[in-house]
Amino acid sequence: MHWVCRVEKAVVVAQGGGQLWLFGGEFASPDGEQFYHYKDLWVLHLNPLKWEQIKAPGAPSGRSGHRMVLCKKQLLVFGGFHESTRDYIYYNDVHCFSLDSFSWSRLAPSGSGPAPRSACLMSPTPDHSGVIVYGGYSKVRAKKDVDKGTIHSDMFLLKREGKDDQEKWAWSRVSAGGVKPPPRSGFSGGVCVGAGGRALIFGGVCDDEDEETLEGEFYSDLYLYDITKNRWHPGQLKGVRSEKKKRRRGKKGGGGEGDETEEKTDESASPQEPTEIIKEIVTEDGTVMTIREAVPVARAESESDDDEEDEEEEEEGAAASLVEPCARSNAMAAVKGGRLFLYGGMFEVGDRQFTLSDLYSLDLHKMDKWDVLQEMDPKTQEWLEESDEEEDDDDGDEEAKGGESEEESEEESESEEEDEHPAVQAGEALEAYQRRTEAYWVKLARANMGPDAKDKKVQKVGVAMAKVFYEEQEGA
Repeated sequence: MHWVCRVEKAVVVAQGGGQLWLFGGEFASPDGEQFYHYKDLWVLHLNPLKWEQIKAPGAPSGRSGHRMVLCKKQLLVFGGFHESTRDYIYYNDVHCFSLDSFSWSRLAPSGSGPAPRSACLMSPTPDHSGVIVYGGYSKVRAKKDVDKGTIHSDMFLLKREGKDDQEKWAWSRVSAGGVKPPPRSGFSGGVCVGAGGRALIFGGVCDDEDEETLEGEFYSDLYLYDITKNRWHPGQLKGVRSEKKKRRRGKKGGGGEGDETEEKTDESASPQEPTEIIKEIVTEDGTVMTIREAVPVARAESESDDDEEDEEEEEEGAAASLVEPCARSNAMAAVKGGRLFLYGGMFEVGDRQFTLSDLYSLDLHKMDKWDVLQEMDPKTQEWLEESDEEEDDDDGDEEAKGGESEEESEEESESEEEDEHPAVQAGEALEAYQRRTEAYWVKLARANMGPDAKDKKVQKVGVAMAKVFYEEQEGA
């Protein structure tokens, strides 16, 4: 059995040889014209590699933009949104899935909790007695056909009290100290680093919107939140110090206190100054993508000794320039062994969106430099333009784009899915595959969208699903 390609939050747990749990999410066609919100629960067994759908009653309604974390032997799901062409709704409910009983329950925490939102930071506390919720995004209807977006920057703690069947949950507001990140949405993060308890966010975007225009400022900065100390601080790179500098200090310092003071004075006299490299990449359609990369240049230490040999060592020992990921939003982030891995994301050029496929890693203990594991290939970047023809074909009151109302989502019965999607035959073109398997994909789209969806919309979603599956199989 296969799960359909979608966007959502996943959680990795250690039990059963390693598992990746995935709930809900949103299917979107490549042109963004058709989408559907799911409420199914899947687990990917990592040993052996196999998908399994978990069917349990009482699941949250279909949604995307939610957050899910592991808290002891429970998966906690918070927030998210469901949107159609007619309306939208944002959530602030909390649901719990037990990894022991494989059952869903809806929590009813006491206290004043967060306002409805999606795309927030959600991280377990170090002792797994609760979770931290920070930031997020929501929108409300300001007036007819005009929506107003809100970027949240508040923080809350959802804490568990009591034991087992007598446990209770309570919300409380958190006022964090330190250097807080500027308001933003679409950031990456939500992981707990080490026993000390640090959550992090990277990048994101702050939209400046009015009734006519929407412009976004993208970020490439890293912020860490110390859960134990309740303080934010920016994740600044320290740079790499050369071995020759270390050896020279060993010769001259002699362990004396005066030498140490002199070194500190010299360092403060020559602070590390970040520079900015601007790359302009021209795509095949002539669009110019401007990418700004912050480059902290490691400082060169000045020595009072004018000896020619020391000057040569100083030049050879200067650390190389350090390249950071460019500004982006919605990148994938994961932490393994104290190292942050950052993949892809998106940024905008004018009214066009570009997806990224580069991969970076950063040692969160050393904080010395980003390692480039896979560079971005500008030839692979493509933008998808909205189709005016599609809009002309649809009426203003047409069925929601693959979505359902909250009540319909709650009441819909779980549809039976095929064990296998139709395989792509050797040398088969996309158009041939779509013609051969059209009946299957239309049937699957109808099962997902419900009996009330218009045939024309179901047909479009089926074609889009077939294309996504075909491209996945060809790229495998």
